[in-house]
Amino acid sequence: MSCCDVPIPADGCDGAFTIDSSRVTFGRGCLAEVGDRAAALGLRRVALFTDPRVGALPVFATAYDSLIAAGLDVVTYTDVHVEPTDASFADAARFARECSPDGYVSLGGGSVIDTCKAANLYATHPADLLAYVNAPIGEGRGVPGPLRPHIACPTTAGTGSEVTGIAIFDLLALKAKTGIASHALRPTEALVDPACTATLPPEVVAAAGLDVLSHALESYTARPYGRRRAPERPSLRPMSQGANPWSDMGCREALRILGQSLERAVHDASDSSAREDMMWAATLAGIAFGNAGVHAPHGMAYAVAGLVRDFRPSGYPAGEPLVPHGMAVIVNAPSAFRFTAEVSPARHLEGARLLGADTRGAGATDAGEVLAGQLIRIMRAVGMPNGLSALGYTEDDVAALTEGAHPQQRLLQNAPREMSKPVLAQLFRQALRYW
Repeated sequence: MSCCDVPIPADGCDGAFTIDSSRVTFGRGCLAEVGDRAAALGLRRVALFTDPRVGALPVFATAYDSLIAAGLDVVTYTDVHVEPTDASFADAARFARECSPDGYVSLGGGSVIDTCKAANLYATHPADLLAYVNAPIGEGRGVPGPLRPHIACPTTAGTGSEVTGIAIFDLLALKAKTGIASHALRPTEALVDPACTATLPPEVVAAAGLDVLSHALESYTARPYGRRRAPERPSLRPMSQGANPWSDMGCREALRILGQSLERAVHDASDSSAREDMMWAATLAGIAFGNAGVHAPHGMAYAVAGLVRDFRPSGYPAGEPLVPHGMAVIVNAPSAFRFTAEVSPARHLEGARLLGADTRGAGATDAGEVLAGQLIRIMRAVGMPNGLSALGYTEDDVAALTEGAHPQQRLLQNAPREMSKPVLAQLFRQALRYW
């Protein structure tokens, strides 16, 4: 899409888009810069957030030692819950209020970074948990002012949380995921060190990588920004603006990299170049979806993860049932893209081509099936479950999944076609099994 691809907006629609991102430092070894970066921001007392698993790894010592060497007072929070909940967000916010840091460092995957964002928010601007949560589940109240500086250091190539203003969690009472979206939550800086992914199990690399793939593909096929209703004031323009020329660049390059490197990164932990490629793709797709927004596969994923009963994936901490986020997203993707392809077949075919599919001779009516077929091939190649049925869901769960997904209007309204309850139900049925 170029700017001229979008016609003059209809009455009431927006004719502009805004580009936001954290300051990004990328490269092997850059995690050791965190102390100097924090000191340069004027921080003196820093809260370092991580989860128990990362807290036991050498990367945690690297970050901690760097902060200490910079002369900073460091307080650590190592109790982040993988796939956070409202209860775990509340615990983290309580810690932040009690230790009262003047800045934050998060070291981990999306769960850690999102938890740190929430702790920063509720410690800086205290409120009931649902006050800032996206409507209609929460009040959708605007964040009243800036937060403390936050340096995000990802240890997985997946969520892109280090460059977005989004924090996702499970609302236990509803058995569904929801989140908070605000420009204020976007980390001040991101230190993206590919060396942090060297010890990740292949299952984690696969799920995280497919989250990256979905970020890029959903943002690339989202409703164009010129079709979005104009905000009441320019300062209220949402982060999920729709596909735009800036996000398109990042999406295309991320998809190209994924087509070349995802399977290598999963199957060969010694292939450091493939894992570095995955970190770069995650950064590109994170910036892209942070300015365009994702749509149906992610909106459906929140219900899939929230209603899990007995599924326990290999490669993740043992214990309570869990559907990793990237897995919850990708099991919906072939079904969803078959449905959306008729709106922008050229974009769906381009996405398939960038991911490695042979699209020669394919026409507009083939786009959905070609893209779905390539996604299914990749899912099988990296060991993903065969649709929702492999996660323990049946036809009897379709109604509950639909009810859990439909409130995710921030995401669903960004889709290029209407995602009504009947449509969602049909997409979930089609996602039960792919091969």
